[in-house]
Amino acid sequence: MNIEYKYQLAKRGKHHCPKCEHKAFVLYIDNTTGEPLHSTIGKCDRADNCGHHYTPKQYFQDNHISFDTVRNYSPYRKPSPKPQPAPSYISTDVFKKSLQGYENNNFVQFLRGAVGDEATKEAIEQYYIGTSKNGGTVFWEIDSFGKIRTGKIIQYTVDGHRQKDIMPPVQWVHAILKLPNFQLSQCLFGEHLLRDATKMVAVVESEKTAIIASVYLPQFIWLACGGSEGLNIDKCRCLKGRDVVLYPDCGMFDKWNRKAEALRRICKNVSVSNLIETAATETERKAGLDLCDYLVQFSPADFTEPQTQEEPRQEQPSSKPEQVEQDKRYPAYISDVGTLYIPTPPDGRITYTMYSSVEAYNRRSEPPAFVPMQSVDTSNMKQVFINPNTLTI
Repeated sequence: MNIEYKYQLAKRGKHHCPKCEHKAFVLYIDNTTGEPLHSTIGKCDRADNCGHHYTPKQYFQDNHISFDTVRNYSPYRKPSPKPQPAPSYISTDVFKKSLQGYENNNFVQFLRGAVGDEATKEAIEQYYIGTSKNGGTVFWEIDSFGKIRTGKIIQYTVDGHRQKDIMPPVQWVHAILKLPNFQLSQCLFGEHLLRDATKMVAVVESEKTAIIASVYLPQFIWLACGGSEGLNIDKCRCLKGRDVVLYPDCGMFDKWNRKAEALRRICKNVSVSNLIETAATETERKAGLDLCDYLVQFSPADFTEPQTQEEPRQEQPSSKPEQVEQDKRYPAYISDVGTLYIPTPPDGRITYTMYSSVEAYNRRSEPPAFVPMQSVDTSNMKQVFINPNTLTI
């Protein structure tokens, strides 16, 4: 039986002793509230040199507090936690009916234009992207056991942005169906993909970003928490023992860095990417740039694993000097310690894309980092060139 006294010495935290003035005074706390009784009620840890000990009983007696109303040292049982109700689920019939109508789904059409038909088809099948009756995009939350917790419905314009004139901006399948006594218990979007235990996990805010990032960086399992406040310990218990990297939206780096501390208690490793904080321009910061906004400025081929090339055709030798042919390749720079710096494609930015090594870039075994150009001196670095056909060095 788990029984505690009502008042006990705190297990952490020390204060200045009212007698010896050393910071060795441990306060008594009230177990019902977890708060100290009074700044004078406690015990000095310097037993040999001070030994000051002022108990709750002495405090009550000195202040004429009746023991009829305050039970000193009476056994106190912590209340048993209330059992959590079992989560409710959406029927598979409702779920299956949504897996169609993609010609009327603006997000799917935007995705086709951004990454192509084949990648879009794979993304639909991987994340079970659905379509609502009015053409909205349904992001199904499917847990690790394949149970459908709910569906988040968002209306998009043809350019892939949310429709701002729709109220409410987000709808939920369980609310539209008006299911009686529905017990909502959300999970991470994409949680069902965690059955693959070989990949590192990447977490972003929005479902749209997770889907698009999965095309550009398929070496990760991409999950979404549904907003900056959605990254919490309850949703993330499914990440126990996993290697995780967090990709916060612009302006949320410090907040997610603090949240990462809690996740480190259950995850194997947790890191927080500063990719967006580093790469964003001032205009993009004000607009709340996220990883998706950054990635779609490039081709997926700039990030994905190079494909095996067919045997090149035999061509006539070129009369142009070899240096001219070499200049057609993309330049890159290698530091003395092997770090690779690739100038970001010319889109008005002033950054280098950085990999820890040439091998890390060729194998795409890690996410790229981004650093301002003015922070790196490449003048004395070894210059190499990226093959435009294989995207390797």
